[in-house]
Amino acid sequence: MKLRLFTIVCFVSVISSLIHSQSLYFPPVTGDTWETTSPGLLQWQLPYIDTLYNYLEDNNTKAFLVLKDGKIVLEKYFGTFTKDSAWYWASAGKTLTSFAVGIAQQEGKLSIHDTSAKYLGQGWTSLPPEKEQAITIRHQLTMTTGLDDVNGNPDCTSPGCLLYKADAGTRWTYHNAPYTLLDSVIIKASGQNLNSFIYQRLHNKTGFNGLYFRVDYNNVFFSTPRNMARFGLLLLNKGKWVDEVILQDTAYFRQMTHPSQAINNSYGYLTWLNGQSSYMIPQAQIVFPGYLAPAAPADMFAALGKNGQFINVIPSLNMVWVRMGDAPDNSLVPFLLNDRIWQKLNQVMGTTKVTDKAAGGGSMQPAGVSLRAAPNPFNPACNISYTIEGGAAQVELAVYDINGNKCRTLHSREQSSGEHSIIWNGKDDNGMQLASGVYLCRVQAGAKQRTLKLMLMK
Repeated sequence: MKLRLFTIVCFVSVISSLIHSQSLYFPPVTGDTWETTSPGLLQWQLPYIDTLYNYLEDNNTKAFLVLKDGKIVLEKYFGTFTKDSAWYWASAGKTLTSFAVGIAQQEGKLSIHDTSAKYLGQGWTSLPPEKEQAITIRHQLTMTTGLDDVNGNPDCTSPGCLLYKADAGTRWTYHNAPYTLLDSVIIKASGQNLNSFIYQRLHNKTGFNGLYFRVDYNNVFFSTPRNMARFGLLLLNKGKWVDEVILQDTAYFRQMTHPSQAINNSYGYLTWLNGQSSYMIPQAQIVFPGYLAPAAPADMFAALGKNGQFINVIPSLNMVWVRMGDAPDNSLVPFLLNDRIWQKLNQVMGTTKVTDKAAGGGSMQPAGVSLRAAPNPFNPACNISYTIEGGAAQVELAVYDINGNKCRTLHSREQSSGEHSIIWNGKDDNGMQLASGVYLCRVQAGAKQRTLKLMLMK
């Protein structure tokens, strides 16, 4: 009976996968053809499309594409940028690297449980031998190498820059250098340079194209917007292009797109995840409660890069959207910009997805403490208010920059139950006016906390 039930479950899973694949359109491997579908046919709200495009243009976007069932629904280019223009992926390329590692593993060229020194050589860090030996490829994929990202240049891959901060697997931090060295792992394991490896595995089977270029310590991937969308479509179909299976290791793909460790729930294998109970941000050790992108569907996973290089993949909607361009702030991963685009896109699709309207689209609301800010965005000041339930508590209300550095302690004292408010004028603890951009406000009341994003405008 158990065997029969297992067989039925497997059969249903296979049929479901086949139906999903058949419902997806894939552009031809060669040529410039890509089928489209109209927003009107999908019953999207046409008047809001211009609102979305205006927002994208105002925020320095160069290219924006939306795929539904693999077909192009929206495709917009700004300024002199065209569908044939190449642009960099920045850290959105991390997900491409993760995908490449999965292919190398399925080909038997490496195991993610191998120690990194097997491919990088002993002494690739400045750690004691036993600490270095404990770092594996999986730690590089999950950003848990324990190497110090605080002191010195976090992009530097030289052994003298790779210092001990914590034991491998015990600390999550967004550290570029160990990620970049995964490229060397692939090169050593495969015997090919990075561009050749990607080209042979992806281009010949999917039409995907692009090139890595060395920029300082980093290997930066460049491609056209449609090639970025092709990769998103490959991710949507779990590593399969029509009938061609590119990444056969389904267990690896699942680990790549699900929480990879217990420290930052919103991070898989070099891929950002929505719908988790909390998230962390680059260069900070603060755990923020709530969704990474409150306006996005919970099952969204994404490749996110500096200046707003985005690939959003949404299995529940059979949808992918990509954005290339610059960003209005200098954060390593512009979460707020991604979420604001989702808010505009929800209007276009006629859907709403917010977890806390009172907090301006902030994170999920823990019981016992709430936090609000208005106006937000603001200039020159905003009113920050919070409510405590269940008795008096020691409260700290503070503002942090996007990298997690505390800019201003608004107050730290015992507060009674009820609502409290304070005006913040955008200045730091030294009375200096902060630059325009994204900030994080956090209230800590006893064991409970609440965080929301603030936008200080010029």
